[in-house]
Amino acid sequence: MKYFKLILSLVLTIGIFFALNTKFGSIPPIGKFLNPYTGVWQNETDESISGEVSIPELTDKVTVHYDAQLIPHVFAQNELDLYRAQGYLTAKHRLWQMEFQTYAAAGRLSEIIGEGALNYDRQERRRGMNYGAEQALLKMKEDKQTTAFVEAYAQGVNSYINQLDPQDYPVEYKLLDYKPEAWTPKKTALLLMYMTKMLAGGDEDMENTNALRLFGKERFDLLFPDFFDITEPIIPKETDWSYIDVPQTPAPNSQPVLDSIAETIDKPDPNYGSNNWAVSPQKSSTGNAILANDPHLGLNLPSIWFVMQLSTPIHNAFGATLPGALGVISGFNQHIAWGETNATRDVIDWYKIEFNDNGTKYKYDGSWQDVTYRVETIEIKGKEAYTDSIRFTHHGPVVFDKNFKSDNQKTGYAMKWIGHIGGNNQKTFLDLNKGENYVDYVKAISNYTAPAQNFVFASTDGDIALWVQGKLPNKWEGQGKFIMDGSKSENDWQSFIPQKFNAHTKNPERGFVSSANQHPVDEAYPYFVFNDGYETYRNRVINKFFNSKDKFGVKDFKDLHNNTHNLKASELMPYMLETMDVSNLSTEEKEIYDIAKAWQYNNDMDEIGPSIWSAWYGILYDMVWDEFDTKDTALDAPYTYQTIHLLKTKGDDAFMDILDTPEKETAKDLFKLSFSKAVLKLSDWRTKNGDLKWVNYKGTFAGHLLQALPAFSRFDIPIGGGKNIVNATSKNWGPSWRMIVEMTSPPTALGIYPGGQSGNPGSKYYDNFIDDWAAGKYHDLNFLQNDTATDVIISTQTLTPKN
Repeated sequence: MKYFKLILSLVLTIGIFFALNTKFGSIPPIGKFLNPYTGVWQNETDESISGEVSIPELTDKVTVHYDAQLIPHVFAQNELDLYRAQGYLTAKHRLWQMEFQTYAAAGRLSEIIGEGALNYDRQERRRGMNYGAEQALLKMKEDKQTTAFVEAYAQGVNSYINQLDPQDYPVEYKLLDYKPEAWTPKKTALLLMYMTKMLAGGDEDMENTNALRLFGKERFDLLFPDFFDITEPIIPKETDWSYIDVPQTPAPNSQPVLDSIAETIDKPDPNYGSNNWAVSPQKSSTGNAILANDPHLGLNLPSIWFVMQLSTPIHNAFGATLPGALGVISGFNQHIAWGETNATRDVIDWYKIEFNDNGTKYKYDGSWQDVTYRVETIEIKGKEAYTDSIRFTHHGPVVFDKNFKSDNQKTGYAMKWIGHIGGNNQKTFLDLNKGENYVDYVKAISNYTAPAQNFVFASTDGDIALWVQGKLPNKWEGQGKFIMDGSKSENDWQSFIPQKFNAHTKNPERGFVSSANQHPVDEAYPYFVFNDGYETYRNRVINKFFNSKDKFGVKDFKDLHNNTHNLKASELMPYMLETMDVSNLSTEEKEIYDIAKAWQYNNDMDEIGPSIWSAWYGILYDMVWDEFDTKDTALDAPYTYQTIHLLKTKGDDAFMDILDTPEKETAKDLFKLSFSKAVLKLSDWRTKNGDLKWVNYKGTFAGHLLQALPAFSRFDIPIGGGKNIVNATSKNWGPSWRMIVEMTSPPTALGIYPGGQSGNPGSKYYDNFIDDWAAGKYHDLNFLQNDTATDVIISTQTLTPKN
């Protein structure tokens, strides 16, 4: 039985049941949880996908065909009913997930988890997540059509919720002992803010400020250059930018604030990235443009994506949807296909704020300006509510002050973040779903604010394109690398890069477009472009692949998605093996050395070489950057590419010296020292866990969103790949949705993701895609052209108006 292990683990944890209906910490009220009429047993069923369901707000019948993958093919007579149906169906299959993510975005986890989540909730409130969602909602309301569609979606979600009895609640509600609340348009805005934080919520301004203060500008520039010595940008180097007639903001005579910062707020995982590419008809083996996308995100259950076909008489879209948001996010329709990778850009800046004596005003251009207050009340399960007053300046929320991660009464640090600007990102995807050509695509993405994305495009007309799209500040050279003086207007964002001047390319001469989170442009682009670490390996593997021959087909795309070549290792490990002293290797060290020497730098499942590389480089990296291992100062060590560059070209630099030893080490010494430590680590791992094959050492898993629920997770997934590899599958993140679309008429497509369509851990559709995904297989995406059921359909459900 699906839930047996979960229930057994809970029973063993609790031991005795002297208070069956009292919840202790993270332990559920077991009496309610095991109730045969309303408890977990009621979730031991698969979804209902046939018959007729009445939805009050519908104006016409909606037909929903399900195929063998549990993908709903939705055919509505109008767009309002389409998005009502999308809301209803998404809630039906993913209600707990979509709502839980909005609780996390809003800083409301204490309401359902308890006091243990209070610090997280305070952080998210101070990050301005609610504020940003409210600004986005205001922007959406400027467009009547978007507003109507978002409200229709909410109606659909609520129609499903209102049909539920307690015994029907998803199992997580029962486990945490709470119930779903009504869906609102703000929840959709919060869901989009959740993605904005995930993909554009990182920065290193405070860490950079500390590094600049400790090491000086010359050393900082050596460690953190704006451009690496190898630049293979998203937009081809030969691009002519002479048409741009709006200059970069001139730099003021401004100096960074060299404060010492001990602690920062949590940042999103820096490993999140993605790949996308498209080839032109001339470079395609079939004469049709072909497009691929694979966003690299956390491997979670339920999966981050929910695949749907959304059709009305005026448009027909198919692809990956984001539970809680409208339309298809990465997909295709009858005319175009689109996909995204994260266009990592520095869109968070920090300003030091000087307050007056009572903290009600802040200094700005020689005068005192009033702060505004946002009072956040955080409800806590089983406790009294907590109230936090957050001060706002014109820059944004004062995240750090005397009440949060600081004890300074008269200063604070305010965040300027693109996530607070407000934008109708929802409209972009609604319009892409209906787009018919390149002009429609450009118009659709012009509404998009954040997180900035590399939108790849292909059409049945034969066009391919890629735009780096987002609302991007026109910064002066170097602006935002370090904390700035918030009392001077010259340090403010002065303007934004005009959308038409965002970097882009259409039908390039080389016959393909691609992006993999690398630098978007080279030095010739006339605006300051900076981020906290661009990809430098996947992009080169992809571009080399497409430069390797004249024609490519769908099989080539599959092979590239699943490519496991470790370019990073191939550029350093041979140098380490040749350079380090091997005269006194132990027997065990000689064994590992020989395996490493024979490795061909592919991170395939059964290889041991990737395990050696992972252990060795991890230890070496920490040895090199021991200067950054501090407890009382926030610091981030340099990027991988620059680390390897310095190891190979500046092996006797002072940074190579280990601080805690009397000797003066060089890179050559570090290679041997780290190798010996890696062998010990690998030996210990092998003794405890078995062989050193990469599949075992890496231990890929897809974890339930509630991390304390191993019974709802999948462990030891058999897949290769790794960080900085095209198949980027690491321990708990990787390709979250693989899609290949050939622009036939109509398009034909393949797709797969590491999960399943159902959010119910008791369903056979919960994680049934994972094995095929791990094996590099794909499923046909059955793109129906009308609502007539075909042989790929296993069941049909009709949604009807109430009356």
